[in-house]
Order: sequence, then structure tokens, then C-alpha cells
Amino acid sequence: MSKKSKEKNKNLKSSLLVLLLIAILLIASTYAWFTANRTVTISSLEVNVQASNGLQISTDAEDWKAVITRDDILTGAYDGNTNKIPTSMTPVSTDGSVTGANMNMFYGVMAPDEDTGRYALTATQESDSTTEKYIVFDIFLKADEAMDLTLTGESAVTTKEGSTDKGLQNASRVAFINEGNVATTAGAAAATVLDDAKPFSDGDRSTVIWEPNAGSHTAEAVANNPYGTDAVITAGDSGAPVQYYGVKAAIADPIDRTTINSGDDDTHFALMTGAGLTTTNKDASETADFIHIDAGITKIRVYMWVEGQDVDCDNSASGTDIVFNVQFDAPEGVGG
Repeated sequence: MSKKSKEKNKNLKSSLLVLLLIAILLIASTYAWFTANRTVTISSLEVNVQASNGLQISTDAEDWKAVITRDDILTGAYDGNTNKIPTSMTPVSTDGSVTGANMNMFYGVMAPDEDTGRYALTATQESDSTTEKYIVFDIFLKADEAMDLTLTGESAVTTKEGSTDKGLQNASRVAFINEGNVATTAGAAAATVLDDAKPFSDGDRSTVIWEPNAGSHTAEAVANNPYGTDAVITAGDSGAPVQYYGVKAAIADPIDRTTINSGDDDTHFALMTGAGLTTTNKDASETADFIHIDAGITKIRVYMWVEGQDVDCDNSASGTDIVFNVQFDAPEGVGG
């Protein structure tokens, strides 16, 4: 190692840090599924990961580095991966349940029911390997010791600078699934097949769904509140998080719009609460709800989507440009 490299390493802070910066620009005509489904164009994706003190990242569990890019995710990933970065997004919904390595995601269509004439919802399950409606990809973290990953205060989903704020960012979600861990010596073959994810409701920090703008709502969302008088919603950025019902099963027979958020149908919907649903950034004192990784190689599956059941997934959000910034940190003294 060169003298310059040694000096640089000495300057690294003692705390373990992993920074995952994801910038996604979602552009053009998005309509919530409460009345119609259209798409949001994704203009770019950046993934930057800064690693220190032996913490490294990879998209194939073989080529370890400090920074991964969009190309790494799409073309440098392991054989058999189901990474997807589509050119457009459409609202989907989930209750956080998992099957194998994958979160169960459902595409809903809100259309007039031919019998009642009122809007009603149907839903079909998406496949990670073929979807063009949300973003999903795997990363691998190699750590020298156990640690708790938290979100820094820089993590946010916001409107792109220069774009009109229409509130679509308020319906955004990011999920992180810990698929399992193997010893470093086990190698890529053992790491890439990990699929021991648990649903977020288990509260074991295996799966976390992050709702970054849970307390922010537009005036249009307040006016069109599908939760009725059961949820008091205030426009602006200081409102309370609104519990919603994520789709948990396919819906073949149309369900009237007025009942999909009532809580009366536990066959198709689940109330989104529990230890794994985080609505604020986490710091060193709040690691209980976030992801723990052990020493060795850990596989993390990342999902990014617009939640169709969110109160702010409203027609008025059409034409919004939003940016996802997600930063992981392992503060000094947090781990093991």
C-alpha cells in the first residue's frame, strides 16, 4: 500500500459508514390508481456507496468496491439476478409480506364497476423478474463485524429542484430486505442464493418499509381522503402519518372504492403498522426498527415504488419529478 493510501486510511473515522445514495428522477404523467393508472418516466438512476474500515459493497458478491453504479446493478450483477430498473413506474401496493426472497407486490386497477357504475379495485400480483412498474435490485455488503444500519438525516424523497411540487413524493416507499448472511469464506455461490427474508410485521429487522414523507399531505389528498372520517389529515408537512391498508392478495372480483380502506376485508388488505414500518430517519438511538447485519456477506434486496393505497397517491400528483436519496450509516458503537 502506498504512503498516500496509508495516510488516507488513517483519516477515516473509526465509526463504520455505509452510504447508499440513490437518486431517481421520476418524470411525467402519473395518476394514482384511485381513478386511473398511468406511468412515471425515470430519467436517471445513480447509486453511490462509500465504504470504510473494511465495509464493502458488490452487486455479484465477487467484485467488491466502494462505489456501485446503475451499470453494476443492471449488467454487473450475478447470474440469475432479477434486478429491474424500468423506464417508467406505475403505482403498486404491498403489505410487506415475502415469498422466498421477494416482497409480494400487487398492481391495482381502479375502474368503473359495470354493475354499480362506481370505481372499484382489482389487483394482480407482479413478478420481480418481469415487472416494469417498480424498481428492485440486490446488493451485497461485506463487513468485518456485526453492525446496525440506520438512515442518516440526509435520507429523503423530495421534488426535483426546478420541478413543480405536486406531492407524489408523499406516496413513495423504499423497502430493504435482509435476505441472510454467510461467512466471507463461503463466497459468491453461497451469498447470491440467500433468500431468508421475513415479512416486516415480524419485527425482527429483516424487512423494513420506509415511508419518508408520512406526515406530508397535499390539499388535494385532504379533500379526496379515501379514509374518510377515520383519519384526520392535515395539509402541509406537519401532519400525522396516516395508517393505510396495503394489498396482500390478488383481487379478482372488483372491490368498491369506498370499502378498500375500511379495514373490513382482511383477506385482501392488511393495516400497515408494526415494528418494520418506519416513517422517520433513524439515528444511533433508534436502531431497533432498522436492519442489522452480521459479520461476513449479507444480501440486501432493495425495492422502490409509489404506493397506490397511500392517501397522497392522487390524480393531482401527475407530472411530478421526485428524487430518492437514501443513506445508510452504522454509527460508532452501534452493532454486534
